[in-house]
Amino acid sequence: MSASSISIIRLRSQFVKEVLSVLRDPRSIMVVFAPPILQLLVFAFAATLEVRNVDVAVYNQDSGRWSRELVQRLDSAHFITHVRRADSQQQLHELIDRGEVIAALSIPVDFSRMIAAGESGRAQVLVDGRRSNSGQITVSYLSTIAADVGAEVVPDAQAPTPVVVRHWFNPNLTYRWFIVPGLTGILALFSALLITSLSIARERELGTFDQLLVSPTSTPEIIISKSLPALAIGTALGIFMVGAGVFLFDIPFTGSFALLLAGLMLFILSVVGIGLMISAVSMTQQQAILGAFAIGVPAVLMSGFATPVENMPLVLQWLAQAIPLTHFLVIVEGSFLKAMPAGDILARLWPLVVIALATLSTATVFVRGRLQ
Repeated sequence: MSASSISIIRLRSQFVKEVLSVLRDPRSIMVVFAPPILQLLVFAFAATLEVRNVDVAVYNQDSGRWSRELVQRLDSAHFITHVRRADSQQQLHELIDRGEVIAALSIPVDFSRMIAAGESGRAQVLVDGRRSNSGQITVSYLSTIAADVGAEVVPDAQAPTPVVVRHWFNPNLTYRWFIVPGLTGILALFSALLITSLSIARERELGTFDQLLVSPTSTPEIIISKSLPALAIGTALGIFMVGAGVFLFDIPFTGSFALLLAGLMLFILSVVGIGLMISAVSMTQQQAILGAFAIGVPAVLMSGFATPVENMPLVLQWLAQAIPLTHFLVIVEGSFLKAMPAGDILARLWPLVVIALATLSTATVFVRGRLQ
């Protein structure tokens, strides 16, 4: 009973010490708490795949009706701020080279005549390939405007049977509905990673790590005491961000909160093991922060948030399965929009269990090596 009681007392003391060390350290507060909240607000409002407020250039060599109609449609397009008139093809190229326009439209001299003759009028679009995503979307918008002009040219033509498009889970293609659930996982990842990566490194800088070496605290007790604060704070931040998605950004939550919470806690435990490994090999807090970002940034890029995992080379697809964020993103996005069945969520939970056991076991070995 005595050994068990002392063990529980040590765990509680270590837990309280870790929580207070995070809350009392201004650097920890700035690194752990401020960025997730600011990034959630900034990315949720600023990040979008829509193209707005862009400039395009037009070189109109034709003075006919349909070229003027096309240019007028561009002037009134909601996504275009300003239509720049060019006097030559060379000027179009210069405008794109200097980054002043994202796309340029060159209308040939026989554009209206070809349309009046019943033939297809052709115009050339030049796109700034340095902004490939925005450029492709802009071309899509310009094609829609050209199609509207074409429908006005031949109003009585037999139109093809339209394709009825329905967007499941996100009817209006609201980009915020996609990015906020993903940010929940990403910001929880960095919060838990930074808390744990700073824990042992902080003790080295403060000189309390030597006291830990001569104390009766065992390695498992150290791992547990340093994992619980990150688990508690990371879970609280994750719940806060889920609540912000539902109540602040009006994103529908259609899944099981209990299963999402289980996935969140397993996800954070997986990240905690990685953070403790970083902290065990770091001599200073600066090294720990650099190590956390060196691991966290590639993990985000390979998790499927920025690009589908299926689009990656086969080797990277296998490696992505070892990243906790890969599985949690599926869970959180499915819980928000998809009403993901329990069986599908459980299929993503067991990899998190395996990853958590592997990372925490490895972290125990790393910490034990530092204690010897």
